[in-house]
Formats: sequence, structure tokens, C-alpha cells
Amino acid sequence: MESLLAQLDEHGPSAGARNARVPVLLPVALDQTYDYLLPAGMAVTPGMFVLVPFGPQTRIGIVWDAPVGEGGKPVPDKKLKTITGPLDVPPLPASSLRFAEWVARYTLSPLGMVVRMMMGSSAVFEPVKPRFGVRLVERAAEPPRLTPARKRALEIAADGLIRAKSALAAEAGCTNGVIDGLVAAGSLVEVAIPERRFPRPRADHAHVDFADAQAQAVRRMHAAVDGQTFSVTLLDGVTGSGKTEVYFESVARTLEKGRQALIMLPEIALTSQFMDRFTARFGCAPVEWHSALSSAERARAWRAAATGEARVVVGARSALFLPYADLGLIVVDEEHDQGFKQDDRVHYQARDMAVVRGNLGKFPVVLASATPSIESHVNARTGRYAHVALPGRYSGAELPEITAIDMRSDPPDKGRWLSPRLVGAVTDTLAKRQQTLLFLNRRGYAPLTLCRSCGHRFDCPQCTAWLVEHRFRQRLNCHHCGFSLPLPEKCPKCGEPESLVACGPGIERIAEEVTERFPDARLALLSSDLVPGLAEMREIIKSIEAGKADIIIGTQMVAKGHHFPALATVGVVDGDLGLGQADPRAAERTFQLLHQVTGRAGRALTAGQGFVQTYMPEHPVMQAIISGDREAFLAREIRQRQGTLLPPFGRLAALVISARDKELAELFARDVARHAPPAERIEILGPAEAPLAVIRGRFRWRILIKAPRELDVQAYLRAWLSSLPKPPSDLRLTVDIDPYNFL
Repeated sequence: MESLLAQLDEHGPSAGARNARVPVLLPVALDQTYDYLLPAGMAVTPGMFVLVPFGPQTRIGIVWDAPVGEGGKPVPDKKLKTITGPLDVPPLPASSLRFAEWVARYTLSPLGMVVRMMMGSSAVFEPVKPRFGVRLVERAAEPPRLTPARKRALEIAADGLIRAKSALAAEAGCTNGVIDGLVAAGSLVEVAIPERRFPRPRADHAHVDFADAQAQAVRRMHAAVDGQTFSVTLLDGVTGSGKTEVYFESVARTLEKGRQALIMLPEIALTSQFMDRFTARFGCAPVEWHSALSSAERARAWRAAATGEARVVVGARSALFLPYADLGLIVVDEEHDQGFKQDDRVHYQARDMAVVRGNLGKFPVVLASATPSIESHVNARTGRYAHVALPGRYSGAELPEITAIDMRSDPPDKGRWLSPRLVGAVTDTLAKRQQTLLFLNRRGYAPLTLCRSCGHRFDCPQCTAWLVEHRFRQRLNCHHCGFSLPLPEKCPKCGEPESLVACGPGIERIAEEVTERFPDARLALLSSDLVPGLAEMREIIKSIEAGKADIIIGTQMVAKGHHFPALATVGVVDGDLGLGQADPRAAERTFQLLHQVTGRAGRALTAGQGFVQTYMPEHPVMQAIISGDREAFLAREIRQRQGTLLPPFGRLAALVISARDKELAELFARDVARHAPPAERIEILGPAEAPLAVIRGRFRWRILIKAPRELDVQAYLRAWLSSLPKPPSDLRLTVDIDPYNFL
């Protein structure tokens, strides 16, 4: 900021002095600012949004506080373009500018693309449209034709409140034309609806009584907020231990100090229960931020964060990039969840970037989970993070007893997927009028469809992936690119009718079996592709919570923070599903997922039990789940990571090369590898075809870089990438620092 102000001072006392140069960043895939001239009389400050000419277009830019990127030869003033004008939008605060620069440097992404994430929605930069409604005109004469519909509308409007025409019509059970008629008759008058404001959560709205362990945790969390400096606390508690209630007290303390708080959740769009708990504690709902919001709703939330009106934001990973006026706390709930990693455009891990954001802003960060990541465990063990443990359930209930069902000795009936032992457990649970959850992390009806006559397999024409049958929709879908086609009646290769057979189960197939076995049971399916929208999903979850479903069948979304009081039995249909992947985190992810989903059982009204169907009951992950010995599993996993220099003891980075031409992708990938600078302690693996070799018609090759933790991988990659020849136009090279996706 000082750089810009000093530059403006050189041109006289007015910040709008003619010929003052201003660095402006464009939210495009560029890593530099461009100099523009200030028009006479215009003042600017760093972070301010302006309109600037850029080529033949007028674009939105952000005034930066110092030039960014290669300077090159100075451009004379006469060749510079002039800023068109300012935008009536709150500026990005200085903390956002520094955060954007840090993220860009760390991820090797263009700064313009990082700032683009901070702009929220195009509606932010559009004028706020006034909203109009109607209210009753006091002492107005009765309209000449008082129909029953008009009478109902006038009776409702008698309270004097302003309502949108459509809202009044809906309440009165009439058409908008009836309301227009009352306006024309002078009974109602059109008036501007006051701008809605977000309610302010109250730290003192409710008092919570904590058990000793929770109370001790609350005291430590309060101390972190009171310190008003950077710290990271790992809040590590078993499922149902009251982690949410504990970190709510950190939020309350932050509100008492007049600062904003951010709570990040991996599945914010689904968590109606979380919103209810927040409202009960603070007296109103928080400001939401997620992809299910409309553009106008996102613009309203963005402005509220920038002005400080939004005191608490609950959001998905992108909420980290909102322009908070005075952020004083970040909570990352379910911090282990891979949903916090973004694998598009700017590749970043939101949990790690939240820690960076806290460090830059000098405020505390809380990472909460029942199954914390190995990275966070190691940081807590080495003292980099404070460690607050909650060993028991808040309700006093016992953790569920977990049993492995060996599918080799206790297989299901032919053509079925539930073993006799699991079926028996579901039967007993239904008899007790309790709920059962059947978990399978696979959408659709079946993962593979083939012809029993000629062996033809249905795969995606744009990806090296099988098409997944969705029988409820009568379609075959690709879960990688979205390709879809109707389920054919005969084989497209040999023409044989009724020859297609589904191989393997998805949750729709499990639902089919459950319906056959338990025809009187009430079913609820939780899968992202089966529910049309956010409101419908939240209604399903509320109905389950209210006990209106006997058997819940779901994918991984059921493992994320839901609380079903009557849930007694959890059955994992395929516990081995995540273990057969070429992913260094496969064991950790499987353990986390199975622990989270089995932990849904027995949280409130009844004792819980879990069953895991597996062909590998002797696997260390299965042994850890069955015994409940998390520490033994962690010790083994940490030992293995340390021995192989995998994160967090080493660093990984990935280069993914893709093109529509297979040979072009391979040749360029090999050329990239040949240009790798020599380094004794850095290991280059590849290039090799990616496990998913084709996605959306693009052939993919991967290079993996493995290095000791203390080495500057970014500096190495910058030197490497700067030595590469300019790639052909169709070729893409993507850099992923700290990759989580190895497909």
C-alpha cells in the first residue's frame, strides 16, 4: 500500500492527479499487473475495483498496491490507457491481497486466477436492483368489486406489512392479477421493500452446560481466541463427542470481541442439522456460502462479508476467499475431508490455506475432526499445533461395537449383495423399531454393464471409464465427464436383445434388494444424483432425523456430520472399496470413512452396532476399525509415511499433461521430463499414463515429483517450467502442489 501511496504523492497532493500510474490486476490467467493512468479527479486505494480498457474490451480490474510480475521496458505515459472509472463495490482488504499473493506463489497459479476466486459472483458488480412490494392503504375506500379473493388479500394485508405481490397472492390463494386489481382500485399501494439485512448472531443467546472434558476444551479454545494472535488447535474428538458445541464457544468468544468468524464444512449445502444447531446456540442462522446459492444470494453474502455485516459465515472451501472486513477466527470442521482440496484451475488445499490465512491475519484457527488427517496428527504430536482431545461422547452413549463380516466364509446369496448376518441384523433392528443405515460409496445401480452374448462393455467415448447404470433414470452415465445415453434395449455391438447384464452393486441395486427383502420398510436414499436440489435433500435429512425412514441407503454424504437419534445399526456393504487404489492415502481415507460412517450409530437413544462386509478382515484398516484402536493404526501409517518420505515427511507435486492427440500428449510429457533440472534429493517419477488415461476426450500423462520436506519444491518447479519450450495450442500442463487425486 505504501508503494502506491508514495507513487501518487509524487504527483502532488491529490490522489487523482493526472498522469499518476496505477498498477491494476486483471482476474485472468496472467501473473502480472498492468499500469494505467488515473483520470483527473479520481482517487484510488489498493484493493479497489475499477473498469479498465483491456484490448478491445472493458474489463473489471483490481488496483494493486505495488507492481507484480516482470517489469520489462518502461512504457511511456502517452502509450498507457486510462482507467475508465470506479465500481461501487467494497474494496478487497489488504489481508486479501497478501493472501492472494501467497496462494499464487505456493500453488504456482497466476495471481489473476486466485483473485478471480475472491470476486465471488458477477452479480457483485451489478447495481443492486430495488425490490417492490405492496401494503394496505390506510382508510382507503372499499374496492367497488369485493370478490372473495380480494377480501382474503385485504384481510392478510391488514397487518400493514410490506409483501411482494407474489407472496401476498400465494398467502391469499389468488393470482397476481387480483393484487394488481387492488392496486388499481387504490386499496393497495406499491412501495419499495427495505433491503434485507442479515441478522446478527448473539454470543449470549444460549448457555450450554458442558461435562468436565468439554469444559476443559472450551477453556483452552477461549484462551486461543483471547490471545489475539496466530495459533492452530486440533480439536480431536470421537463421533458424537460435542466438537461442534465446543468450537461454537470459540465463535461466541470471537463475536464478543467484535470480530468475524468463518466455519468451513465440506458439505455445507447438505447440513440443515448444523444450521439448526447454530440457530439454537446463537439465535439466528449464519450467512451461508456454497454453490447451491443463486448469483444474487452470493452477491449479497459477498457484500455482507466485505462490510462486516456478516458476523459468522458458514461455507464450503471457497468461503476462505471472501473479502472479510475483520476476520478473527477460522474453524475447519471435518478437516480430514478430501472435499477441501480443489482440483480445478487453482489447485489448493483449503484446510492448509486456512492455516496460512490465520497466520497472515494473526488470529486462531481450529481444525476439528473425529478422524484427523495424518498431517494434522503429526503437527499436533510435534507441537506445531495445540491438541485438544474429547475422548467420550457428549451424550454419555458408548461407541458402537464394530464387527467384520468375512465375505469369504459368509457370502451373500447368489445375485444378492447383503450377507445373511447383515440381513439378520437389519431384521432385528426393524423389529425394535430402530433405524438402519446401509452404506456403499458408489452411486447408481451398477458400475459396469456388459453384454452376456458378445462380452461388449459399455465405456465412455470420452474417458477411460465404464458407464454407470442408473436404473431409476434408465440411463448410462459417466461420472467423470457427464456423458450420458439412454439404457439400450439391445447390445449395440451384436444386436442381441435383452442380453445386457449389470455387474456389481451401486446404491440403487442395494435399494432394490432391500425392497425385495423388507417390503414394508420405509426407505430413504441419500445420493447426490437422486435428489433434484438442496431443499429436497434437506427435507429428506429432516425426515430421517424425525424417524420417518426405517432403512437409509447412502453414499459418502451420510458420513458427514449427520445426527440421526434413532439410528442403531450401520452396515458397510463393501468395506474394501477404497483400498485397491494407487493412492498413498488410500488406507487413511478408508479408515476415516469407515470410522465416520459407523460412528453414526448409537449416538443418542439406543446402543449402536456396525457391520463391515469385507474380503480382507485381516487388513490393518479393518483390524483398526474392529478393535477401535485408532492409535495403533496411526502409528503404523505414520511409520510407513516416514520411511518412504511421503507427506507430511516429504513433499509431492504433480505435473499433468493432456491433449486431444494421444501421441502429442506422450511426446510432450517425455520432453517435459527431459527438461527436469538435475537435483540429488528430488525424485522424478514418470512420465506415465494416468490411471484415468482419457477424460473428456483428452489423453493424460502424469509426472510425480517427490522431495524432502525442507526443499523448496516451488522454486525447483519454476526453474523447470521456465526451461520448457512453448507447448502447442491444444496442449495443457497443470501443476498440482500437494496432490490428493492420483487418478
